[in-house]
Amino acid sequence: MHPDPKRIMDLSCAYYDSCVLFAANDLGVFPALDRLGRADAETLAKELSADPRGLSLLLNAAVAAGLLVKQDGIYANAPDTAAFLVPGKPGDLSRAINYNRDVLPAWSRLAQLAKTGKPVEKPSLHLGEDQNRTRTFVYAMHFRALGIGRALVHQMDLSKMKKLLDIGGGPGTYSVLLAQKNPDLTSTVMDLPEVAAIASELIASQNMSERVKAIPGDYHTAEFPQGQDAVAILGVLHQENPEAITAVFKKAFQCLNPGGKIFVMDMMCDKTHTNPKFSAMFAVNMALTTENGWVFSDEELSGWLAQAGFEDISTTPLPPPMPHWLTSARKKG
Repeated sequence: MHPDPKRIMDLSCAYYDSCVLFAANDLGVFPALDRLGRADAETLAKELSADPRGLSLLLNAAVAAGLLVKQDGIYANAPDTAAFLVPGKPGDLSRAINYNRDVLPAWSRLAQLAKTGKPVEKPSLHLGEDQNRTRTFVYAMHFRALGIGRALVHQMDLSKMKKLLDIGGGPGTYSVLLAQKNPDLTSTVMDLPEVAAIASELIASQNMSERVKAIPGDYHTAEFPQGQDAVAILGVLHQENPEAITAVFKKAFQCLNPGGKIFVMDMMCDKTHTNPKFSAMFAVNMALTTENGWVFSDEELSGWLAQAGFEDISTTPLPPPMPHWLTSARKKG
C-alpha cells in the first residue's frame, strides 16, 4: 500500500470543523433554528443580526461538518445538534464547549510548550485572575459535570455515608448530584475563593445550599475538614505532579474516618501514555494551560494511593462515550 497524503491534509485542516462549531454556537445559530424549525439564510441573518453572505458561508460549512442539514436552501439542525447544542435541552453541551473554544489559541502555540516545557498561558486566567474567563470556565465545568455526573453517581456507593469532602470540586455539580441521590449525605466543596463563590451561586440555583456548601481553600495548603466518611477528587489531578498528588492523598487519608473511602475520577491512560488517543491529547491540553498538566496511568494512580495508606484499590471505566475512569480505595477500619 502506497503512502497516502490525505490523512496528513485532513489533520492539517481538522481545526476548521472546530471553528465552525464554535462560531455557530457563539452566534446562537442552533437555538435560533430550534425556535424557527427551519429557515433560509436571509431569515436567520435577520434573526441573528448577522451579515447574510457571511452567515451563509458559515451555515454551508456547518452543513458540511454535519451540524446542520440543508434542503432547497432551507437549513435545520442535525439530530445530534438538536439534542446537544440547544440550551435548555437535557443533553445541552452548548456552554460546556466554551472551554474548548477558549483554549484554542493556546493550542496554536504547542511548539512553544515543546521547546520551553512551560504552559503558554497563565493558569490563573481561568482560576480567578480574569473574571470572565473564570466564570466561563466554572460554568463550562458545570455543564460538563452534569453529563458525566449522571453516570458517575451510579458508580459511587455513598449509601451509608453522611459526610463527603469534594476536593477541588469546582462548580459543586458532582456534590449536588451525589447529595440528590443520597438523601442522608451532606457535602463540602473546597476550591479556590473565586471558584467557590461561583459554585455557591450554582448550588443555590439548584436549591441544594442546605446540604452542599462551597468553602474557599487551596487544597495544596488548606487543612481538610476532619471526620469525613468519603473524599471525592473528581477531574482534578491531571494538573498536578506525582509529589503533589501523593501529598493530597495523604491529607485525604488523615481526614477520613476509619473505613472511609476515597473516589478519584479522571482521564487516565495506559502505561505507554499514548492510549486512549483522547487521553494523550488531553495531556497536551493540560500542559498548555497548567504548570504540571498531564494524564497519568491507572497503575501510577494505584501506586500513589497505596503509598498514602489506602487499600482495596480498584479502577473501572465510566460508560462510553465518556473517556474517564473511576478509582476507589478504602482507609482500613
